Amino acid sequence: MKKVAVVYWSGTGNTEAMAMSVADGVRAKGAEVDLFTSGDFTADMVKDYDSIAFGCPSMGDEVLEESEFQPMFDACKGKLSGKRIALFGSYGWGDGEWMRNWEAECTDLGVDMACAPVICNEMPDASGKSDCEALGSSLA
Repeated sequence: MKKVAVVYWSGTGNTEAMAMSVADGVRAKGAEVDLFTSGDFTADMVKDYDSIAFGCPSMGDEVLEESEFQPMFDACKGKLSGKRIALFGSYGWGDGEWMRNWEAECTDLGVDMACAPVICNEMPDASGKSDCEALGSSLA
């Protein structure tokens, strides 16, 4: 059975709601899933999972959250080559630049992107939840 980690940071609950839907998609495919906030996930844990979904909202000038999520992700980077991952997150302004930059960074690291990233404007609606579930399914 595949083992998937869903690792996220959420300030308002929007990205957390997305993470729950990603986990639902993993479970629907029969894989095992563990949910972590970015403060509870470490680079040493990367080896324990077949696939990882990383979720972070757009912050400030369309960047990843800088005090907790970015340091955790930076620590994981060296262990992601060849790992199957997916990205998701919410935003309240802008056009998704933070996600395009993050996806390009992951591609440069040599990770296996399981699917296109999923972004939702604010709280995910029914379509956004469905997209998150599909993202989770692609990792399972």
